[in-house]
Amino acid sequence: MDKLTAMQVFSCVAEQGNYAAAAHQFNISRTMVSKHINQLEGYLGVKLINRTTRQQALSESGHLYYLECKSILAAISAAENTLQSMTGTVSGSIKINAPVSFGNAVLAPIVNRFLLAYPQVNVDLRLDNNLVDPMLDSVDLLVRIGELSDSALIGRHIMNYHMQFCASTQYLAQHSEIRSNADLRDHHCLGFSYSSNGSLSVAHQQIFGKRQFRLSSNSGVVLTQAAIDGLGVVLQPSIVVKEAIDAGLLVNIASLTPPEAMPIHLLYKDKNLPLKTRSLIEYIVKQIGEQ
Repeated sequence: MDKLTAMQVFSCVAEQGNYAAAAHQFNISRTMVSKHINQLEGYLGVKLINRTTRQQALSESGHLYYLECKSILAAISAAENTLQSMTGTVSGSIKINAPVSFGNAVLAPIVNRFLLAYPQVNVDLRLDNNLVDPMLDSVDLLVRIGELSDSALIGRHIMNYHMQFCASTQYLAQHSEIRSNADLRDHHCLGFSYSSNGSLSVAHQQIFGKRQFRLSSNSGVVLTQAAIDGLGVVLQPSIVVKEAIDAGLLVNIASLTPPEAMPIHLLYKDKNLPLKTRSLIEYIVKQIGEQ
């Protein structure tokens, strides 16, 4: 039994409350998660988790063991961080959560260059428009768009998120003139699926209201291509539509007023960051500053 891995998997189950989340985080099957837990219980001779068909809950012994595991894993991480700082070696794994469009258009290329520069680092980049709870998910870095709510997290501003209304020349030639945002009621529009409570979702609803979209997607790439194909008006970040506008495939609709630019922050939980995470943050900030 790999006791350290089993402890990590068990701690994740304890924090997330189910096997599926642990399987997703460690990229293993739920059967393998169960195997790790069973091996720990066999080794310790106690029941750590009370299982039912619908949920898993820590036993009293499981709760005590989880607290010890959490302390041990934190100590191991601190020891690794100290050694890395002493030797100047950047290594280890970093887990990042970011919105889909920003992740695809901006973050992914930067992460790829970082990995080429630091061959001993691995990155797990998860793109998701839903807002994960960083206190329950073992994520190292989060990207958030919009004003930050009160939080225990530390935020570092990296850029602003500007948006544009666009359509193809073909669509604009075949439909009535667009003079203001109110005219969108008479046009086909393409809808972006954000998290239900995110800043982008609020801005999108304020402009489009409740309506039937020709196409909805959580991918800016999908919606941009739909606009290029003449399906309607799209509201997307400038970083997503810039290439299509430069190529003449889309036209910025200057008569429409987009939402105000929103700040983008990198968020993390602790000021005392591991060298690997600190190095990635500085790399992202430098790369974005040079764009």
